[in-house]
Amino acid sequence: MTQGRAQLNVQLHYDYGHLVDDLSHRPSMTSTVEYFGTDKWGSTYLFTDIDYYHDGVAGAYWEISRNINFSKKSPFAFHVEYNGGANVNQLYEVGTRIQHAFLTGAVWSCANKDFTKTFSFQLLYKYYFKGANGAPAFNSFQTTAVWGMDFFDRKLTFSGFADLWYDNIIKNVVFISEPQIWLNIYGFKGCEDIKLSVGGELELSNNFVYPKDGTNNRFFAIPTTAVKWTF
Repeated sequence: MTQGRAQLNVQLHYDYGHLVDDLSHRPSMTSTVEYFGTDKWGSTYLFTDIDYYHDGVAGAYWEISRNINFSKKSPFAFHVEYNGGANVNQLYEVGTRIQHAFLTGAVWSCANKDFTKTFSFQLLYKYYFKGANGAPAFNSFQTTAVWGMDFFDRKLTFSGFADLWYDNIIKNVVFISEPQIWLNIYGFKGCEDIKLSVGGELELSNNFVYPKDGTNNRFFAIPTTAVKWTF
């Protein structure tokens, strides 16, 4: 990683999941604030998602993590992370806090010389704290892959993540991946100062999304259309 490298972006997604009959209660808009920065000790990453119904905020979720380098030349780093949030269930008009979690483990990262192509893989221990709704605390694991690839002189970006973890509440493995594709206006000649990207993502998940019947043992592929501004 190059020392001092940092990036902040804000995204706005229109989510098509609410058009599915079983997911008509799903919020139709999501805003994301995402930050990544490096220093001589490692890197810091965080993001916050806020979901919206037509009449207000539906919920929020955030993650913050820190990679601490083993050495300047090693591709391995020590990883610590926190995530949590809250949501409003429009079906029952009640609010719930997402059972927050602490994660730690190791991460392996690689990149080409100009950082236009990056990849990392995390192997983590995950601890869920006791939930406000009586959900018990429990130990688990998580694996995470994160990638970012720029093409055609940074005109096109393919990025995203894939998470796999075990949820002791539903007694099953949960999978979610959000590959994103972006057309970067700033990659075109004469538009370098216009830090706008247009594109979207495809949320692929299994045992993650709750349809109307309250179960989450199904696979969904939910697309979005989005804009992004990079600072």
